[in-house]
Amino acid sequence: MIRAMLVINNQGKSRLAKFYNHTPVEQQQQLIRSVYSVLCLQPENVSNLIEGGLLLGPDLRLVYKLFATLYFVFVFDSSENELAMFDLIQVYVEILEKCFNNVCELDIVLNYGKMHTILNEMIVGGQVVETNSDIILKAVEEISKLETMTAGAKLISKSKSLLWG
Repeated sequence: MIRAMLVINNQGKSRLAKFYNHTPVEQQQQLIRSVYSVLCLQPENVSNLIEGGLLLGPDLRLVYKLFATLYFVFVFDSSENELAMFDLIQVYVEILEKCFNNVCELDIVLNYGKMHTILNEMIVGGQVVETNSDIILKAVEEISKLETMTAGAKLISKSKSLLWG
């Protein structure tokens, strides 16, 4: 099971954190700090897999990939395959590239909701449900259309109430 998905910049700031089990905020922040402290010390020529041990716990592992200034990290238990998690990072980044054209940290900060929507289409309750980028993109576009229509309907309703009091 996937326990968490993190996006951390190369200065240790969390840009996206999604936990799939109940974890108190203090523990979430501690985990993010611990993960970053290990990632920033990793040489470039070593594996992108880290066994949990004292950092995460005996059964947990993490896989990460550095894209530009962002670490994309999955924390998971032994029921998940390391290569599948590494591939999931690649799929997620490819989808972001299609959505934002040369995705950067600012895109993530300004489109926080869309980042979660994409992630929610891929993973539900810590289980991978979809990896086909075309299907995920289509679902995200449909959700965006619904959000736009809903926002427009609310604006019209508010305008009518102001006019007719």
